[in-house]
Amino acid sequence: MSIDLKQLRYFLAVAEEKSFSRAAERLHISQPPLSQQIMKLESELGVRLFTRTTRSFELTVAGKALMLEAAELLARMRMTIDTIRQIDRGEVGRLRVGIVGSAMWGPIPALLEQFQSQYPRVTWTIHELGPNDQWEALRARQIDVGFWREPRIEADVLKQANLRQDLCFREDVCVAINAKHPLAQNEAIELIDIAGEPMLTLHLDQSAEPRYLIQCCVNAGFQPTIFQEAAEPQTLLAMVGAGLGVALLPQTTSRIGWPGVRFLPIRSNPPSANLYITYPVEGDAPVVRAFLNILFPEQPTDA
Repeated sequence: MSIDLKQLRYFLAVAEEKSFSRAAERLHISQPPLSQQIMKLESELGVRLFTRTTRSFELTVAGKALMLEAAELLARMRMTIDTIRQIDRGEVGRLRVGIVGSAMWGPIPALLEQFQSQYPRVTWTIHELGPNDQWEALRARQIDVGFWREPRIEADVLKQANLRQDLCFREDVCVAINAKHPLAQNEAIELIDIAGEPMLTLHLDQSAEPRYLIQCCVNAGFQPTIFQEAAEPQTLLAMVGAGLGVALLPQTTSRIGWPGVRFLPIRSNPPSANLYITYPVEGDAPVVRAFLNILFPEQPTDA
């Protein structure tokens, strides 16, 4: 049996119009090909779909049953085609976003809000992970995109992992210092000004970022004394507020307004806290494309 959707569409037009001539006009075809398709459909099914006399034109019992089934089938097919096109445009699907916690104090929430507004049928989830864990999750296809900060991954390392990394938000590092510290009275300081202060940092083995910040201190002329390491920026701020040391954190951290802590800009050559997005190069990921087109509206990026 060989029945195609075109035959069902032709049959439905004839059934609804109750006229071959009107159906042919509606379908923008001549009447003979239409009649041939209906006869072919009846032959394939082995039933009569219409009773025809010189004065009447009616559906048979089988024809009435097919009319209902064909209408539902064609409606489902239209819905399927529409859904497939929406999926191709990234309007339907799932997006798993890896992110470092400090990025949620910056522009990421607004970005996610815009994405949800433009693509309400996409389900997205946040996975708060350190850069190392995001890297492994991206390679294992457990997340679709990842956000983390400096330093940028080397191009050859990204290529070997079939990943791409793009700069999405620029930001500098500032010094988080106890509000009672003498330096806290300044509007801004130099990085060398905290030489000799106990340094509070994220775990040095958690990612390359804290090691990068230590190297920035060395480049500024001093070797910082690491007093304590922590897993979360909030823990560092709590220790700064208790007067246990200073911490280097992204400027957007100051939006938290942590009690007993001042956030001082660094005047000369502040370390970068730039935020990067990392995502797979290979494979067709329409939802990722849609997300990137919001992130880079004037510079669409292939996912």
